[in-house]
Amino acid sequence: MALAQEAKQPLPQAMKAAESGKRLSLRQAQTLLEKAELLDLGRLAHAARMRHNPEPVVTFAVDRNINTTNECLSGCRFCAFFRPPGHAEGYVLSPEELGRKIDETLALGGTHILIQGGLHPQIGVETTCESFRFIKQHHPIHIHGLSPPEVVHMAQVDGLSIPEAIERLRAAGLGSIPGGGAEILVDRVRELIAPGKCGADQWLDVMAQAHHQGLMTTATMMFGSLETVAERIEHLRRLRDLQDESLALGRGSFTAFIPWTFQPANTALSHLPPATAVDYLRMLAVSRLFLDNFPHVQASWVTQGAGIAQTALAFGADDLGSTMIEENVVAAAGVSFRLPREELVRLAQDLGFAARQRDVFYKPV
Repeated sequence: MALAQEAKQPLPQAMKAAESGKRLSLRQAQTLLEKAELLDLGRLAHAARMRHNPEPVVTFAVDRNINTTNECLSGCRFCAFFRPPGHAEGYVLSPEELGRKIDETLALGGTHILIQGGLHPQIGVETTCESFRFIKQHHPIHIHGLSPPEVVHMAQVDGLSIPEAIERLRAAGLGSIPGGGAEILVDRVRELIAPGKCGADQWLDVMAQAHHQGLMTTATMMFGSLETVAERIEHLRRLRDLQDESLALGRGSFTAFIPWTFQPANTALSHLPPATAVDYLRMLAVSRLFLDNFPHVQASWVTQGAGIAQTALAFGADDLGSTMIEENVVAAAGVSFRLPREELVRLAQDLGFAARQRDVFYKPV
């Protein structure tokens, strides 16, 4: 009977399910994304946000994105930052350069670094472990590092299994893993926009193995390229299913979900129109409603700017990301928003929230 009613009145039934906090089906999520009024979505998502995080606080972090190299084999069509190996503009950071960037981050109150490179043909697990050991020996900072495609690539370079690779990286100082390289977790899309990266199953396997070993991770979605609406929802489903499994084990899990829009400028997909602010807010809201087992959803001021990021705080987001002392990948696509700590605090306070600095585990600093 319930399925029959949903078939006849899909939007009212989806709205009712979201209003009551019930777990949404794939069809309900897609219906909301495609058909719900924007302000209704915002209201429902904000209510879900307050159920997850009832304290009137918006969190943010102080960190730095450090790209250890821009040389990458992947050749992603959406990336304006990478250079093929051997390119005149390619680089690999020296230990001295890496240390200087970390010292600057610590001096500005940073608690962690987000450290990533590309799929460099000569950088495997052991080379990366050497870098991590150098960092931990000289700098009191948390390493939030790599991404599942990097872990898969590095393991292949050194002939290791994924569990072995993660175990060695953890022992060298890796403290948590960001959700980069997820794009859309559907292989049809990945083969079109990122054919050199690992498949969706491998991305999820890295996160599952990381959780099994007690690491916390984040999850992302880059949308607005060549995916369908149904494929966006499928991406969310796969994340929600893995989170269910990880929480049942009681070890590591996803701390947050960060959706962001594809930035087409200066990429091989520059002919595509950029996603609008409304597209972003709708996707953000549905993400908060569908991912009922994720504690946090983060706004992306890096791609949206301060105004839309502030609006996102009324559309399900409870976190403003970080001050991002350095960011290279999105900037290479011609988007270069910058927000100091004082501005992040103001964005939260103007909406009646307190602003609180956090660490990578969402604990207050």
